[in-house]
Amino acid sequence: MNQPSNLRAVLWDMDGVIVDTFDAHYNAWQQTFDELSQPFDIEMFRKTFGMNNRLILTTIFERNLSERFIQRVSDRKEILFRESIKGFAKLLPGVREWLNRFAELGIKQAVASSAPQANVDALLDELGIRGYFQAEAAGATLKGKPDPAVFLLAAQLLGVEPAHCLVIEDAVAGVEAACRGGMKCVAVQTTNPADKLSGADVVFKDLSQLNEETLQKLFN
Repeated sequence: MNQPSNLRAVLWDMDGVIVDTFDAHYNAWQQTFDELSQPFDIEMFRKTFGMNNRLILTTIFERNLSERFIQRVSDRKEILFRESIKGFAKLLPGVREWLNRFAELGIKQAVASSAPQANVDALLDELGIRGYFQAEAAGATLKGKPDPAVFLLAAQLLGVEPAHCLVIEDAVAGVEAACRGGMKCVAVQTTNPADKLSGADVVFKDLSQLNEETLQKLFN
């Protein structure tokens, strides 16, 4: 593969892009909200998937919440989540291939996730892929997607201008964040159908369908 001339960095969302954690996150939130006697269902989960916990909680409760409450509920949910992924986390189709290909081309790579750092660490270690990434941006304390803060931080950590970055996303909020950050975006249909991801530059079923021609069109 010839390196696309204007592609300098790839910013990977974690959940739903690198690894399928949909059920693990849903079950952890369901148990957490059950303990709080707060109604929650799969449609609410889909609507908020890709957001950070602060934005998820304020969306579900529909009011401003204290930082203490947000932290307590987030901590409980993430403990449940991290317990559930041990021994079960697997890379999604095409991920290993593209991690290797981007590395071989000398293209910088970063994780840019709405998750807290502890979750990013748990998944990178569980999957054994930490060595592919030159930076990790965990957005739990930043403005949440669709704000582009986490992608802009990842680009800054890599020392690459946003226009030279490719974002790989699966969430509607993440696609919007990439666009607002002035970055190209490839979306995969892990958690949303193609019509919901139409804001991306290109949409694939999964990363096994990503090809060199697409990258050349986006970055040459």
